[in-house]
Amino acid sequence: METASCSILHTLAFSNNTATATINNNHHLFLPPKTNPSFSSTFPRNFNFHGKPLQFNGFAAFSSPSSAQSQNPPQELAVLLEVDGVIMDAYRLGNRQAFNLAFQKLGLDCANWTEPVYSDLVRRSAGNEEKMLVLYFNRIGWPTSLPTSEKEPFVKSVLREKKNALEELMLKSLPLRPGVEDFIDDACNKGIPVIILTAYGRSGEKTARSIVEKLGDERLSKIKVVGNEEVEKSLYGQLVFGKGMSSSLDEQLAKEARKAASAEKQRIAEEVASLLKVSVNIDTSSSERLEKIVASLRAGAEIAEVPVCNCILVAGSKSGLAAAEQIGMPRVALRSSFTSRAEFPTANAIMDGFGGPDLTISKLCEKRWS
Repeated sequence: METASCSILHTLAFSNNTATATINNNHHLFLPPKTNPSFSSTFPRNFNFHGKPLQFNGFAAFSSPSSAQSQNPPQELAVLLEVDGVIMDAYRLGNRQAFNLAFQKLGLDCANWTEPVYSDLVRRSAGNEEKMLVLYFNRIGWPTSLPTSEKEPFVKSVLREKKNALEELMLKSLPLRPGVEDFIDDACNKGIPVIILTAYGRSGEKTARSIVEKLGDERLSKIKVVGNEEVEKSLYGQLVFGKGMSSSLDEQLAKEARKAASAEKQRIAEEVASLLKVSVNIDTSSSERLEKIVASLRAGAEIAEVPVCNCILVAGSKSGLAAAEQIGMPRVALRSSFTSRAEFPTANAIMDGFGGPDLTISKLCEKRWS
């Protein structure tokens, strides 16, 4: 795993009575002296930042914004934004409505999810949409003409129609996440590059780019959008995916090692399965997806012309956070309705939204990751 040793901001020198608290992964949180009324002299699991509880993992908090250091512009900084759950929280506004549209399209007149029904299904299934449908139809009854063997294809057909309905809602009627436009404007006004990542995500690149277009032409002229084409054209993309030049020896060795490990896992699993008289297939898609996200993040840093360790990913997905951790990129998890109860152990900080007591450019500039 790669790690980054450089920091976003210069380290401040504190007096001898500065308190130090150890966080996971041997990171340290440097707290101001006890005389500073805005910070506690002890380290709680969650502590207040500008009046709102905020979770930190490996996050170093500096002195108040009134200090001389915080008045200076960032040493070098870029912000990378995911689309799903960050630019738009489609699952808060449109997911339930999309399910109901799918039911109508398939002629399931008896199926209709009210807000209480939808919330209960989300809670009981932990957000797993296939499980939500199974729980629901187990409760109200499956279509009478549906054979038992056809339940799985039926669920997939509902999810397919729901996905189409949600994409249409996102393009036509759903608004952007509150505060995201001001957040981007603030970054641009401070000369901080903003990169929006559309190469990966639940909604797909085509839909993600359409969502980004809602930011408006003037705002789009000041930021960069990184999709599959931009990733493939980047230096890292050419190295890894072999478009235009061969991979470096380290990249080739790493790829071959991953393939060998997957093959060995499959072999062992098949030996065990033969004893149990079952068949198995090891899924390697997750590692391939992570590799794609890593390439997107590196391409974003390359286009921003800022080192990876000085880029901050604002993510709504665990996979994005995992990829950023792998390459040493600082990362902030932004909760959405789809991840409101999720844990983000790999995030440096967890926020609920943009602006005010939540995520702002000023707060990013006042922080560094050690």
